[in-house]
Amino acid sequence: MDEIKNSCPGCQEGSEDGGRLSHHSEKTIRELVGRMNRIEGQIRGIKGMIERHVYCDDILNQIASAQSALYGVSKLLLEKHMKSCVMEQLQAGDEEVIDEVVKTIFKLIK
Repeated sequence: MDEIKNSCPGCQEGSEDGGRLSHHSEKTIRELVGRMNRIEGQIRGIKGMIERHVYCDDILNQIASAQSALYGVSKLLLEKHMKSCVMEQLQAGDEEVIDEVVKTIFKLIK
């Protein structure tokens, strides 16, 4: 595993599904996982609101809040990806990573 941490994730195969691996710091992973745990709780709360027949507008406001939180996770992950994975791949001469990032950004903004 140390070998994976020290190499560019864009070039490193080795995840369980055969895909590429990231190498974010433990702090970043904790932050992302913490945010996702809160979002997971929000989603469970929204489900409970629906089951309790809570007023639609209140549910919609909670859905908007969860969407905003997911967008925040996406922005943080994109920033970390650009500053680590993408930068390393560009420095290694892999300019195809630009197409990958553009495609990902287009998916995020649609």
